[in-house]
This record gives sequence, structure tokens and C-alpha cells, in this order.
Amino acid sequence: MAISESQIQKALQEIQDPNTGKDFISSKCARNIRVDGSNVSLDIVLGYPSRSVQDEIRQLVTTKLQTLPEIGNITVNVGSRIMPHSVQRGVQLLPNIKNIIAVASGKGGVGKSTTAANLALALAAEGATVGILDADIYGPSQPQMLGISARPESVDGKSMEPLQAHGVQAMSIGFLVDVDTPMVWRGPMVTGALEQLLRETQWKDLDYLVIDLPPGTGDIQLTLSQKIPVTGAVIVTTPQDIALLDARKGLKMFEKVGIPILGIVENMSTHICSNCGHEEHIFGAGGGAEMCKDYNVDLLGSLPLDIRIREQSDGGKPTVIAEPDSKIAAIYKQIARTVGIKLSQQALDHSSKFPNIVIQST
Repeated sequence: MAISESQIQKALQEIQDPNTGKDFISSKCARNIRVDGSNVSLDIVLGYPSRSVQDEIRQLVTTKLQTLPEIGNITVNVGSRIMPHSVQRGVQLLPNIKNIIAVASGKGGVGKSTTAANLALALAAEGATVGILDADIYGPSQPQMLGISARPESVDGKSMEPLQAHGVQAMSIGFLVDVDTPMVWRGPMVTGALEQLLRETQWKDLDYLVIDLPPGTGDIQLTLSQKIPVTGAVIVTTPQDIALLDARKGLKMFEKVGIPILGIVENMSTHICSNCGHEEHIFGAGGGAEMCKDYNVDLLGSLPLDIRIREQSDGGKPTVIAEPDSKIAAIYKQIARTVGIKLSQQALDHSSKFPNIVIQST
């Protein structure tokens, strides 16, 4: 007796993607189900970058289908398709960029730029096409963190080609000025420079653009919220009370301008002694989780205070690249997947499907 498509669908309804908690039918991930006698093939198309969990999902689906009576050969193809999602009202999506993720902190020195670099690299490691924009005009960090010292080229004399590092497209004011040159600019010049870096860079079909924001809630953040289509924001903090105080201000700012908070990353949550292995909460404990509870947002992940993170970032090879199979890299990849999942669950942006209407006088 041949297997029916309805049997396949019923079986797929009974198992859940362990990353989203949703079954493969209601989430519309199961596609192109083909039945040939007792043989079955199908595609599982996930809405988030998923390279490191695809084998697990393929095995989960295959194991479930093997329980069906008289099942033959099973072929399960697992992949990802990233869609553009809605942004704050009144702001248009940018060409060649599906989703923009702002990485922010209320306070400097909490590891925001390190987190932004590793988040971008982790999204790329999980299979997405990713760019990173260094929006800290006064103190750009990404050129050193990504190990880039070149100048961007211009093909048409009007726009710039992004530089490449570790499979990620990158742009920073630090690529355009000498490393020792201070940017002695007032607010309007700074915000103008940010918009130029964003809009005059020829980004190549990005699934995600990660924007590394300067600390605080000033001109750059205001420009970002009013003129740049941001799909979601990640807040970086440490457990220290003074850092949490400023992180709360950053979170409230994004709430006010209608940018969804994807979650909080708690940096330097514990320190493990490299000599004796003793673990200590030197900046306090539970602060990030408490903030998440107060504002009803998720804790995306907690990272240790580890000398390797600092050394690798300073050396131009952040942890996700320097030690891709390490425990710390796994945390960054988990954060990246969670961010991708949260974005995939937001409303889709359909503006690209609408025709442009031009009124001309004849």
C-alpha cells in the first residue's frame, strides 16, 4: 500500500523544530512533498540561518517518517530562506538589504563592538549573507576587529564597494581616514557620514546588515530610528548595576521609536580563573536576566569574561573565526540563530512586491 501525502503531513505535524518550538506544517517549513509509491522526498525550508542544526533537523524528520508503515526511501533536504521583515512605520527598506539589526548599548566598554562582530560572523557561519556597518564615527573599532586595513574602491565614482573579511561585507569610517585621525565633527556631520556610509555602499544582496552603534542615545541613534529601516535591536550589557542602568535607557529609546527589541546579550557575566578554574561573578550576577524580566524581553545569551575573546578581537580574528568549534563560538552561534528566529517570526515586508506608480503630465 502506497504512502499518502496526508500521512506525511500528519507525521510532520507531530514533531517540532527544536529551535522554534513549532511543527513543520503550521510553520509552513515543509514544502515540495513528493510521494512515489513507498518513497518520499521533501524540503524543509527554515526562515533563519541554520547550518549547524540542519543535520539534526534532517535526522529528526527522517526518524519520524521511518515510523510510518511500509515506508521506503526517505529524502529530506534542509535549507534556509531569509525573508525581509517589517521595519518602523514610514521608513522604506534599502535595496539589497533584507534586514537590519542594530547592536546597541547605553554605556561604553561593555563589549558591544566585539558582540556585533561575532554576531555578524556567526550569522554568516550559519549560512546567511551578512554585512557589518561600523556606525561609531568617533571611535570605529571594526577595522581592527575584522583585520582590515585597506581602502574601499569605487567603480562608478559615486558609491563604494564594501570590503570583505572572513566572508562578511564591511564598511566603516575607519577605512577612509588614518587610524590616528580624530573625527572632530559636530552632530549633523556625524549623522550625514552615517547615512552616506550606509546608502552609498554597494551592499551585495544581504540577508542581514549588523550595525555596530556607538554607546548612548544621541544623534546617531536618533538618525537610525527616524531614517534607517531597522528590523530589530540587540542590547549589550554587563551584569554591573551602572551598565544596566544605561542599557535600560537604550532599550526604552528603541521601544519609543517602534523598533522591536530582539533581546539582551549579557557580556562578562562570569570570570573563570585561567590558573585554578574558579568561577566568579565579578560584575554581579543575574542583572541581565532581571532586566529581561522587567521589560518582557529575552536573554539571548551570556558570555564569560575571557581573555581569548579580547585577544582574538584585537588580533583581527574574532572568536567565531579564531576558534569556530569552541564553547564561546557556540554561544555566539546560538545567539545568532535566536536572533534569526525572532526576526523570522515578525511580520514580512511586502513593499518590494508593490509596483511603482509614476504620474506624468502628457
